[in-house]
Formats: sequence, C-alpha cells, structure tokens
Amino acid sequence: MELPVLNFPKKYNFQIKEDKSVWYIFDEVRKKWLILTPEEWVRQHIIFFIQSEKKIAKSAFIIEKKIVLNQQTKRLDILLYKKSEPFVLVECKAPEIALTQSTFEQAARYNSQIKSKYILLTNGLKHIYFEYDRINNEYKVVNDFIW
Repeated sequence: MELPVLNFPKKYNFQIKEDKSVWYIFDEVRKKWLILTPEEWVRQHIIFFIQSEKKIAKSAFIIEKKIVLNQQTKRLDILLYKKSEPFVLVECKAPEIALTQSTFEQAARYNSQIKSKYILLTNGLKHIYFEYDRINNEYKVVNDFIW
C-alpha cells in the first residue's frame, strides 16, 4: 500500500497490517485497529505529532467524540482537554481535501458547542491554527496553540 508522505517533522512508526485485502492502522490512544482511510492516516499522524512534539499525554485526547448539533449526531475528530476543559479541537481531512472556508466553518460550528480555546485544521500537508477570542466572539489565525 502506497501511503502519502505528510508534512510532519519526522516519520512516525505506526503498526499497520493487512487482513483480507483491507489495511488497518493501530490507534495507540483507543488501543484498537482501525481501517486505514486517508483521513485516519492524517489523524494518526497528528496524534503522534501532538504526543511527541508537544509532549501531551494520551489521557488528554478524546477521539471521535459524539456531539449533537441541530438535531444531527456529529463526530469530532480529536478533542484535547486541559485541566478538564476542552482546549484544542482538531479537524482532520484526507490529504487530497483542501482546507477551505467551509472546513473552518464546520469546525467553528462544532466549537460553538464545545467552546475550545483553539481549533486546528489539518489535511496532513497543511496545518492551520485558530484561537478563539471569547470576549469578541471571533477567531484569529495563530502560528500554533500554546499548551
């Protein structure tokens, strides 16, 4: 299986296997094998990046958290908690999916309920960080999130 090279500081060692022509990747946080989709490839990279480069513990991660928005069940890709508060909402897209205004709006809609301080949009190639200003009720692009 040919997997795209993503834009991260180093190559991470993932457990990957094939079973009956389906490829799987092991999620170290959830401790289970998942079908290796392009979006999952990005999600696993950003998890490893946050853990190794930011030194954030696995216990801070909630992955694929369900929320109800406008009477529809949605799933957040990753939510990082700091001191029991939502701190970083991560929205992952497959590498071939551009990060657009609608990607941001999707994450901002989720965050209207979550109230996280930061949003991180990534397709594995590009990473865009936003900080939420609660006083002015607006987002600004920032270089990174400060843990």
